[in-house]
Amino acid sequence: MSEVKISAEPRTEFGKGGARRTRRAGLVPAVLYGHGEKPQHIALPAREFAAAIRHGGINQIFTIDIAGNSGATLALPKAIQRDPIRDTFEHVDLLIVKRGEKIQVDVQVTLTGEAAKNTLIVHESNTVAVVADALHLPSELEASIDGLEAGSHITAGDVKLPKGVELAVDAETVLAIINAAQSNEEAPAEDEAPAEGDSAE
Repeated sequence: MSEVKISAEPRTEFGKGGARRTRRAGLVPAVLYGHGEKPQHIALPAREFAAAIRHGGINQIFTIDIAGNSGATLALPKAIQRDPIRDTFEHVDLLIVKRGEKIQVDVQVTLTGEAAKNTLIVHESNTVAVVADALHLPSELEASIDGLEAGSHITAGDVKLPKGVELAVDAETVLAIINAAQSNEEAPAEDEAPAEGDSAE
C-alpha cells in the first residue's frame, strides 16, 4: 500500500462549535499523536481524505504536511468517527509511525472459493490482527474455503500472509464456520394440519 500525501492546517478552535465550523469549511477535525510527541490538533481536506480511505482502506498510511511545520509526518488512522446519515467523517485520530517500524493492525479477510454444496458460511470475524511494516501494510488478506464440508472451520492460521506479515493472534482463532444448510425438507411447515387427536385452536 503506497503512502498518500495530504496537506493539513493547525486547528485553533475546539469543542463542538469549532468542530462544526471546521467541517462546514470542507475540513475534517483530527488529532495527531504518538512516539512521545505532543498531540497536534489539525484539520484535513475532507474530500482528499475520504478518497484516500475509499481507495486504500482504514489502514491507509498518510504523509501529512502541516502548514508551518518543517518536514512531513507519517501517520495511520487509529479511530475514525463517521456521520452514519451523511456518510461523512466527523473526527480522525492519527497515530504517528516511523519508517521501518512494525505495527499491529486489523486487516479485512476475504474468503475465496466455494464450500461444498448445501453448506452455510457463518462469519465469526471479518478481520484478523497482524503485525507488519508500517509502510507495507496489506490492504486485504485471503483464506480459502474451497471444497470445505460442513463441520469445517477457517482459523487465523489458514489466512495467507505476505512476506514480512505475522499474525498478532492465536493461529487457532476461528474466523468462519462451515455449517450444514437447512434443507426444505428439514424446515418446519408453517401451516401443518394438527395431528389426529389434537384440537385445532
